[in-house]
Amino acid sequence: MTEAVAAARRSRITPEREAELYGAVLDLLREVGYDALTMDAVAARTRSSKATLYRQWGGKADLVVKALRHSKRGHIEEIDTGTLRGDLHALVAMEDDCVMAQNSALLRGIAMAMHHNEDLREAFKEQIVDAEIVNGRQMLQRAVDRGEVRADCPAIDFMVHMMVGGFATRTLLEDQPPTQAFLTSYIDAVVLPALGV
Repeated sequence: MTEAVAAARRSRITPEREAELYGAVLDLLREVGYDALTMDAVAARTRSSKATLYRQWGGKADLVVKALRHSKRGHIEEIDTGTLRGDLHALVAMEDDCVMAQNSALLRGIAMAMHHNEDLREAFKEQIVDAEIVNGRQMLQRAVDRGEVRADCPAIDFMVHMMVGGFATRTLLEDQPPTQAFLTSYIDAVVLPALGV
């Protein structure tokens, strides 16, 4: 089979159908977790053939990570408010508290599954983490170019770590999901001062 024929077969799924499939994958993921999620279950839930799912996504890890990426309400690369504080607050505002709580629980489950699933870890890093790091660096570079952050500020290399830390540890330390109010305060009290803003 030629690449063109394979591409034509893969492209039969409309954007609406793709969104529906991704939603079903995330629902299943919340219900049973990554390890118990199967392509058979996705096929049954979405009334798809398993062959179509494998042809389109190759396997469970890629399908799950693409579903996670698709679920993001906005894109960090679209944010440019003119200040680093404004950009970081806009980043937090992309998801409401309910979605943040759902995503926090989902990402905790994915993080646990990544410990023993190399395919998932690689797909997550390539499709989500690497892109977020690049976009975070671009946001910071704009702040450096505007003179808000010193180019030699040692905290620059840790901004993404700080942001993920605030999101991920609230549940662990306080048994509460992250919220817009918490993350906005965290940015103002921790992230921006560390960057000298």
